[in-house]
Amino acid sequence: MRAYLESNIRSWAASPVLVDAINGQNARTSGYSQAEIDALDSAWRNEVGTAATPTLTPVLENAAADFLREQVKQSRGRITEVFVMDAQGLNVAASAATSDMWQGDEAKFQQTYPVGPDAAHFGDVEMDASTQTYQAQISLTIVDPATGAPIGAMTVAVDAESLM
Repeated sequence: MRAYLESNIRSWAASPVLVDAINGQNARTSGYSQAEIDALDSAWRNEVGTAATPTLTPVLENAAADFLREQVKQSRGRITEVFVMDAQGLNVAASAATSDMWQGDEAKFQQTYPVGPDAAHFGDVEMDASTQTYQAQISLTIVDPATGAPIGAMTVAVDAESLM
């Protein structure tokens, strides 16, 4: 997984479209209370699989999400999904709907963004409910190239069989 991160993910992880999207959302969410974060997460969970998606749509329909879907396409089946998070652990952009919006309580966020610029987390191989595939998640801190400061995190789910 580390080799895949270094050879295939890092080259696009700090793309300007992702950095701009994360910085923009950080400007909006930096003062959110835990209650506000929980409310967003609850709304997200309630919208998954329904027709009305006012919480999901802004995350799935933006330039950064389009960029992420292009990375999935270019991987030719190796990447099953990818999403980026802001400094609060809230989804900013995603290639497809995730099961929840707030990742801040999970290792994929806790062991990346708060740890620092070079942090990476490699998850166990698991069956993913949203993609229905066995996958391993590779997560890393996203850094603003202009400042060198961590601004968020990204998780890339990779088809486990493709790593073997």
